[in-house]
Amino acid sequence: MTITEASEYFDGHDIFEFEDIKEITDIKFKLQKKKYIGLDMGLFKKIQNKAKKLHKSEDALIQEWLVEKGVIKIVAKSATDPTKHYVLL
Repeated sequence: MTITEASEYFDGHDIFEFEDIKEITDIKFKLQKKKYIGLDMGLFKKIQNKAKKLHKSEDALIQEWLVEKGVIKIVAKSATDPTKHYVLL
């Protein structure tokens, strides 16, 4: 179903028509703090083009480069918490 189809459907229907739908009240998530840095626009465009060719985000490409250069290591906190953490080497 597309967003347009869903929108049209719910224009004529109410979500509460469905008895088996339950409200989710126990959502848990952790926000990961990030620091953004300024890059020369020319350098950013080169990174952006490279990432696009590789079908990756700019963030993922830079993180991959940092791992390859041995600057950081990506580790999971635990088997049950797949959140990525970065360790400076």
